[in-house]
Amino acid sequence: MELRDQSMSVESTDKDLTLNEEVVITSNGNEETTVIDTNDTDVSDTDETSEPSKHLSKEEIIAELDNISRKEGAEIARDEVTHLKQLFYAIRKVELVEEKKAFIERGNEESAFAPMPAPLEAKLHELLNNIKEKKAQYTALIEAQRRENLEKKQAIIAELEKMAEDTDNVNRHYPRFRELSQEFKSLGEVPATDITDIWRSYQAAVERFYDQLKVNKDLRDYDFKKNLEQKQLLIDEAEKLVDEHDVITAFRRLQELHEKWREIGPVAKEIREDIWNKFKDASAAINKRYQAFFEERKARERENETAKTAICERIEALDFSSMKSHAAWEQMTREILAAQEDWKKLGFASKKVNNSLFARFRETCDRFFAKKAEYFKSIRDVHATNLEKKTALCERAEALKDSTDWKKTGDEFVALQKEWKSVGPVDKKHSDAIWHRFLEACDYFFDNRKKATSGVRKTEHANLKQKQEIIESLKAIGTDTDRDEAIKRVRELMYQWQQTGHVPYKEKDKVYDTYRAIVNDLYDKLDIKEVRAGMDKFANSINDMSNDENKLYRERERLVRAFEQKRNELKTYENNLGFFNVKSKSGNSLLRDMERKVQRIKDELSSLEEKIKLIDSKL
Repeated sequence: MELRDQSMSVESTDKDLTLNEEVVITSNGNEETTVIDTNDTDVSDTDETSEPSKHLSKEEIIAELDNISRKEGAEIARDEVTHLKQLFYAIRKVELVEEKKAFIERGNEESAFAPMPAPLEAKLHELLNNIKEKKAQYTALIEAQRRENLEKKQAIIAELEKMAEDTDNVNRHYPRFRELSQEFKSLGEVPATDITDIWRSYQAAVERFYDQLKVNKDLRDYDFKKNLEQKQLLIDEAEKLVDEHDVITAFRRLQELHEKWREIGPVAKEIREDIWNKFKDASAAINKRYQAFFEERKARERENETAKTAICERIEALDFSSMKSHAAWEQMTREILAAQEDWKKLGFASKKVNNSLFARFRETCDRFFAKKAEYFKSIRDVHATNLEKKTALCERAEALKDSTDWKKTGDEFVALQKEWKSVGPVDKKHSDAIWHRFLEACDYFFDNRKKATSGVRKTEHANLKQKQEIIESLKAIGTDTDRDEAIKRVRELMYQWQQTGHVPYKEKDKVYDTYRAIVNDLYDKLDIKEVRAGMDKFANSINDMSNDENKLYRERERLVRAFEQKRNELKTYENNLGFFNVKSKSGNSLLRDMERKVQRIKDELSSLEEKIKLIDSKL
């Protein structure tokens, strides 16, 4: 004889036939939610399905999924579908790495890379959706069957209650009672919302029948004893689950124990409440841990949602619609990449907002990199056009450099130089080389012309005499002169010096050093602070050009040319110093004069280098 215990208030153990959402990253870099049925009653929670080979191609994976999509909903195993999908995207990930590598090797910018669409990806989505629909249909059938089972069980309970009320014929009804009990157990599951109520009603009806039943006491006691032993085993197992590390596993195992508890009959009435309370207490401890686990997870999800929203707002506040320079784009890129790194460190937000937050974040990132790629493409096109123009100017200069028609060709070279200045910048990797090529052709012609036109020496000697007179005038300015008048006089003489033309080559350094020494001495005596002011003025000028890259590139080229000339001049002086053998007082004086010139050139190189670095910081 089977006995049934009193009703119990427990959580539903019916498997909810819902669909589980799995987030994956597609080949386009987007987060996508794929729905897979996790309530396949033919598949256990552990992966016991036969795994497809990890060496399948994408075509074979699609073929496997196509075969699965042709099966009935009850035959489709979630783990197998998930595994095939993961294999597909693992292969796709390798393809993207190779594709990006090839893209960069072709000379493209890494930031401009955009993956090509995967031909089989659409088919993959189609098959996954077909599988989802089949599982949904299967779920609908299961729900209908559960509702039918509920109606049948309610009918059985009604008949049991009617028999329990017929107290005079309880013994005669006992065979029918056993049939109804077996039939009740053999019926399948009912809707999750009705599990507890239907079992309570059934247990109440069974207990009322047994209370009225006049049966052999020994048989009844035997059933009570057997049921007590089985329930005690369930209590022991439930108490062990309290210490289970995996909260989810403990909760699922508890639901199985509750299912078995319902199937075991009642125990003696005097211990019935005590035995149930023990089982209920162990269950409550496990349920409490399970609830705390999910509350903690929800708290983390809320924190992640807040953090991800803040990151979205942070990059949405960036204005990359009006950036005009390479440096500005690179700075903005660093900010975007930093935001992406911060995003990767965060876990999932809640399911209802996680995908929308990622889509929002991704949309801003994609929009930025699209605009960046568009900007650099336009710059590369302009630089390429400028390189073609400058190459053509080099070819024209090289064709003219051997000409001896000094006047006409000189004018043509001046025109070429003006045209060169009007052409915009080229890529840095070509800038110096193309400039040196053009400069070499120009210098070659002008050096030849200079050698051939010795008549200019008379003018140079006249300029030398005028500069010597300026030097003597500067020397005449003494400390007894009124300071304001002295400063005014110094500036007038400096202006005259700048307006005076070239002097003979052999005399230029000597006369310049004399002039510079006197001017520097007057700067100190009169406290004229214009040298640093000159650098400040240059910095202000560069700041004014910061929004015009063409002007910045032209100014940089001018400074590079001056830097090269000074460096060559320095090499010449340093080579000459190596030939000095000082054995006389006059020779020693000449050596010191050379050393001062070398130091002056080094100072000028340092100033030019500082100016070039200042421009590079703006590009």
